[in-house]
Amino acid sequence: MKAIVALGSNLGDRFEYLQKAVNEINSLKEIEVSKISSVYETLPVGGPEQGNYLNAVISLNTELEADELLLKLLLIELNLGRQREIAWGPRTIDLDLIWFEDQTINLENLVLPHPRAHERCFVIKPWLEIEPGARIGNIEIQEFLKDLDCSGVNLFPNRLAN
Repeated sequence: MKAIVALGSNLGDRFEYLQKAVNEINSLKEIEVSKISSVYETLPVGGPEQGNYLNAVISLNTELEADELLLKLLLIELNLGRQREIAWGPRTIDLDLIWFEDQTINLENLVLPHPRAHERCFVIKPWLEIEPGARIGNIEIQEFLKDLDCSGVNLFPNRLAN
């Protein structure tokens, strides 16, 4: 099954946290990272005052179901020091399951497609980079980009390794 995961970090060595997350995801036997977007430096959206984020999007293939994948991502966040003290607050790593095999899921702890992905340039822009024809439902994600303010989303010079 195919999935899209958005990565973000705005504490510590932000790039290193993104790279460690990709490494940990790729080390799981049920998962293979197939594509990695460029890294973008972005302004924080909502929440308390905080530093800029580094964001990227990865495409992966997995034998896991969506809820199982989510649990693996949450464990990786914990391993990388993620603390959930302040809603939309700063974080070492944030791993959001954005899309999973075109499934619609509405559970207490998992809603797919991600309910705010289409509002976030820092998700749509890197996703579009690695999958130009991607869709959320029957809408191509490039359509969402037309309505987004991407002025605070800038290319970061370093690339993540697979």
